[in-house]
Amino acid sequence: MHNHFNGLKTAALFGAIWALLLGLGALIGSGRYIWLFALIGVGTTAYGYWNSDKLAIRAMHAYPVSEAQAPAMYRIVRELSTAAGKPMPRLFISPTQAPNAFATGRNPKHAAVCCTEGILQLLDERELRGVLGHELMHVYNRDILTSSVAAAVAGVITSIGQMLMFFGMFGGGGSDENRPNPIALLAMSFLAPLAAMMIQMAISRTREYDADEDGSKLTGDPLALASALRKLEYGVQRAPLAPQQDIVNASHMMIANPFRAQDVSRLFATHPPMDQRIERLEMMAGGPRRS
Repeated sequence: MHNHFNGLKTAALFGAIWALLLGLGALIGSGRYIWLFALIGVGTTAYGYWNSDKLAIRAMHAYPVSEAQAPAMYRIVRELSTAAGKPMPRLFISPTQAPNAFATGRNPKHAAVCCTEGILQLLDERELRGVLGHELMHVYNRDILTSSVAAAVAGVITSIGQMLMFFGMFGGGGSDENRPNPIALLAMSFLAPLAAMMIQMAISRTREYDADEDGSKLTGDPLALASALRKLEYGVQRAPLAPQQDIVNASHMMIANPFRAQDVSRLFATHPPMDQRIERLEMMAGGPRRS
């Protein structure tokens, strides 16, 4: 397996998105508001991180399940969390035929794993084990924090971009020498949110690769996850989720992009292409799988 330096890529992408935020602060008010934008970024990150489990579970209308209600799911998660030396997360099922799964929660002690009814019907137990290993590693790798930070900062940049558009169109306060160039304001109002969204999506794709690799190491069966991803690729096309705003906000947490491929540009996709993920998993198992 090649070392793809996903941790380094994530750090570089984070540096880029925070530089973009602080750059906006420098543009407005000659840098007097950099500290304010940084504070807003930290505040919104903390809120999103602390409430990530509630928001995602609510978006998918998921309900908690007991061991009697979902014995296979419970058995697999208990075995994997024990093997990792981590506490057992809460388990949920979402009442939708769209096949998918996600994990959320601010740390392993406050984690939740959710499967849709569709994925439980689609996958066999070996494939489900591969998926659940992937989801648990999102929690253990603190990817919920990573995604919360990226989403919060991107949201702040988008809000600032809307404010810049207003000032660019109607003029800002202050003396002429301190007033930013309106053309520069308008350009930044369009480009900054676009760049923030692209960086956020790139961070999400990088974390998916890591969860694939680390989850397969936890289960010891990368081909099981590869098989599951093949089924999910076709399953999502047959039964996609509607791109409602609350689902869009939670989509980066799911193991597969929940929307039809033609509805999402690859540049703005929250997940890497399935064929690339499958190829990496097959390389972990010793080479491409031959039919």
